[in-house]
Amino acid sequence: MLDRQGIVMTQKKLRRLYREEKLQVRKRGGRKGALGTRRPMLVPDCANSRWSLDFVSDTFTDGRRFRVLAVVDDYTRECLALIADTSLSGLRVVRELDTIMRWRGRPAMIVSDNGTELPPMAVLRWCQQTGVEWHYIAPGKPMQNAFVESFQRAPQASW
Repeated sequence: MLDRQGIVMTQKKLRRLYREEKLQVRKRGGRKGALGTRRPMLVPDCANSRWSLDFVSDTFTDGRRFRVLAVVDDYTRECLALIADTSLSGLRVVRELDTIMRWRGRPAMIVSDNGTELPPMAVLRWCQQTGVEWHYIAPGKPMQNAFVESFQRAPQASW
């Protein structure tokens, strides 16, 4: 702006005047890069190639909250488990996944969002023990986990 008005001033002098007048200029934010890779996830080609997890929560009439964990096989679109409880810890989720794996077999990959209801330490330890790859979807992009989202958003019966 000073150049346009014909005032010639060095950067040092300009900063000194701003500091003396207690003025502040907001710095522009840089361009935000994409988180993770832009490589799309492959469509599953057989059963147990990819499972999806997601939580749904609601409240009882007395105000207590409860959660339901849905586990869906993305290839067969089969619901492998619906686990409902007032408290679902990471250890409980891992224990339920072990139970499903006993009768269903080991998945190649599990997809979920990186929500607060799934503590990463329990999941990381379980992934290292079982050799299952865990893929987190990008924040705010539920369509990356579309198989389980479409399962949860099924039309409800009208009463």
